Amino acid sequence: MGKGVKAAVIGGVFAVMVGGAGYGAYNVISALSGDGGTSGVAAEKRTGPPGKDEVEETTAKFFAAWQTGAAATAASYTNNDAAAERLLTAFGDDAHITDVKITPGAAQGTSVPYTVKAKVAYDGKSKPLTYRSKLKVVRGLTTGRALVDWQPSVVHPGLKKDDTLVTEQSATPPIEAVGRDGSVLTKEKYPSLGPVLDALRDKYGEKAGGTPGIELVVRHAGNGAPDTPLLTLAEGEPGKLTTTISPSAQAAAEKAVKRFAQSSVVAVKPSTGEVLAVANNRTDGFNAAFEGQAAPGSTMKIITAAMLIDNGVTSMTGPAPCPDTAVWQSQTFKNLTNMKPDENATLAGSFMRSCNTAFIKLIDEKPLTDASLSQEAEERFGLGKDNWKTGIVSFDGRVPAVDGPDRAAGAIGQGQVQMSPLNMASVTATAITGAFRQPYLVSPELDGRELAQARGLRASTASQLKQMMRLTATQGTAMQAMAGLGGGDIGAKTGSAEVDGNAKSNSWFTGFRDDIAAAAMTEQGGHGGDAAGPIVAAVLRTGG
Repeated sequence: MGKGVKAAVIGGVFAVMVGGAGYGAYNVISALSGDGGTSGVAAEKRTGPPGKDEVEETTAKFFAAWQTGAAATAASYTNNDAAAERLLTAFGDDAHITDVKITPGAAQGTSVPYTVKAKVAYDGKSKPLTYRSKLKVVRGLTTGRALVDWQPSVVHPGLKKDDTLVTEQSATPPIEAVGRDGSVLTKEKYPSLGPVLDALRDKYGEKAGGTPGIELVVRHAGNGAPDTPLLTLAEGEPGKLTTTISPSAQAAAEKAVKRFAQSSVVAVKPSTGEVLAVANNRTDGFNAAFEGQAAPGSTMKIITAAMLIDNGVTSMTGPAPCPDTAVWQSQTFKNLTNMKPDENATLAGSFMRSCNTAFIKLIDEKPLTDASLSQEAEERFGLGKDNWKTGIVSFDGRVPAVDGPDRAAGAIGQGQVQMSPLNMASVTATAITGAFRQPYLVSPELDGRELAQARGLRASTASQLKQMMRLTATQGTAMQAMAGLGGGDIGAKTGSAEVDGNAKSNSWFTGFRDDIAAAAMTEQGGHGGDAAGPIVAAVLRTGG
């Protein structure tokens, strides 16, 4: 009996090796030897991109094994079998996905799209699951075999590195998030709010009073991000969570960021600190509006101007000469191309033209020190202390005390200075009211958290900053972007920040209209008024 079985197996392998095409023979030899075909049978290692037949054969075998739940076998047709086996095993064991049927589409070279139809079954509940994804077939580096190029997105397009799929009772109950007017906020109506709503549910699901359901989710291991729901098998009872979001401002923000890739915007109510809108146009789901960390360019001159005024270096109508260049500790700083020098410029004039050299020339005046800008940012504008409690994860800005060329660069929003659009919207709110009111998305009364505090500005400093921003919006670099926003008290500041390796600078813009302040950033968007400016203006038009 044993001999018969052994003979049958040997005969079966022989039949495949002889009867199959050349690649089929090589594939079986590789599988037996585990090292690309060195089990005593000579086989030529293939090179170059996989051919059409190889793509078809590899994907067919991969899909067939995946469909039957043979995770190890399916993983053997990839170029990272250990990672593939873990995720494919979780697909069945942790996500409880069964009855899998995969239908490949027409290959485009070595790229193959496909549709997955399956069922998710857990605790007596089940629902159909359908989605589309794609994979690429590559040549194995050591074996020369045609293999699936392993990425987590092969299993599901919502998966990234270290993510996995899990079906279970929800970690937190669902929420019904509502705006300041009581209307329901959904990711279907406001797509870029998706990550924000997930974060709110993760933090406030239990406090909002709901009961959990059963869900298939993407679990983001190790980075603290909340689960991303994919399919609900059993509805939980949502708890109601009131946010500060203004539906009209949010709708305008959603529409505005779609005009420019990699854009983010935040709007706040200066008189209270309430966040009125937060929107991102990104492919990675990152809430850059709250968590981004980037050099803010000349929007930083709001804080630098406040430092100069508060320390008695100059005033709005005082001198701030604007030469062609300024040298600070052997580093030369320049202005934007075609900016005419003005040795008789005032601080207001250099601010509204966004003259870099004027600010560089003034930062070595007494009594300023290496720590003066950092102290102004922390004590007056509430930045850089890592103590904001907005309701979700946010970055509090960074303005370190530095010496050398970075001290000069920091004055114009470069060097080691880092901000998010949320930070800059708050800076504008503080500048025009004189009071720092920490931005928040959910009232602190819900969970008793203490909001960050700062001294704020003297009335005379705030009055000068507001007037300089008004001039910038009506006569300076922000004039074009802010055109058409009449009928209210308006002001703005533009900024552009150079980033190593990028062909164009990041575009920054912050502005206000009556009791709404907004700030936006667009990666590689050019000058401040080019991309970020129209985004902010569109949000300010709503009036909050």
